[in-house]
Amino acid sequence: MPTRIVVDERERPSRIPDLLRTAGAAVDFAQLAVGDYVVSPEVAVERKTVHDLVSSIYDGRLYVQCSELVKYYAKPVVVIQGDIAVLKEIPEGTEQGKARRLAERTRLALEALATVAMEFRIPVIHAPDAEQTAILLLAMANRGLQNKTSGPLLKKIRKENPFYLQQLSVLSSVPGVGDKLAARMLDKFKTPQRALCATAAELATIPGFGLARAQRVRKVLDTMARQDSPVQRTLFES
Repeated sequence: MPTRIVVDERERPSRIPDLLRTAGAAVDFAQLAVGDYVVSPEVAVERKTVHDLVSSIYDGRLYVQCSELVKYYAKPVVVIQGDIAVLKEIPEGTEQGKARRLAERTRLALEALATVAMEFRIPVIHAPDAEQTAILLLAMANRGLQNKTSGPLLKKIRKENPFYLQQLSVLSSVPGVGDKLAARMLDKFKTPQRALCATAAELATIPGFGLARAQRVRKVLDTMARQDSPVQRTLFES
């Protein structure tokens, strides 16, 4: 019986499904609500190229996807395909402001991956190309067979409302909040505006928040930015 892997429809152009078939795996396509590949009942894999990783950091997708992975799968994995070193490359002639922003991509990517590994406790594995990614997926699927994990590969997952995910992204971007507390803030205050206007005492009543964290969050939200600060100058110059 061949190893079976469920692949998200959006992965068709990646060449990886064809490589899996060539290696002897049975590939089933589906519109996956969570992850890009399901290799066992316990393991879903989110695959990102290096540039998609950066895009998902900027638009807030990465942490939402990680939150969903740990919610529905016992052993989620994030695979980064490609060499992060390419983020250091800045095309010749790039104007100064844009070049400065591009130069920040490597640091942002590494910090985000540290969050994925340490906060979400999701292993991050690097693969240089599509061929190595396919080998890695097949190895994980075969390991699942060896461990005799049982159950259907496809789960009934109720995808979160995209509008809700955007609201989560807004709140989780506040320093000291994160994805879990953002969800609790929305649950308590119903809208991001009400959550951001809540007093420190009100925030402190949220489980896991605490008064000290609430006061720090309020300080971030309430302190007036100085127009002559280095951050402000950088923004205006770019």
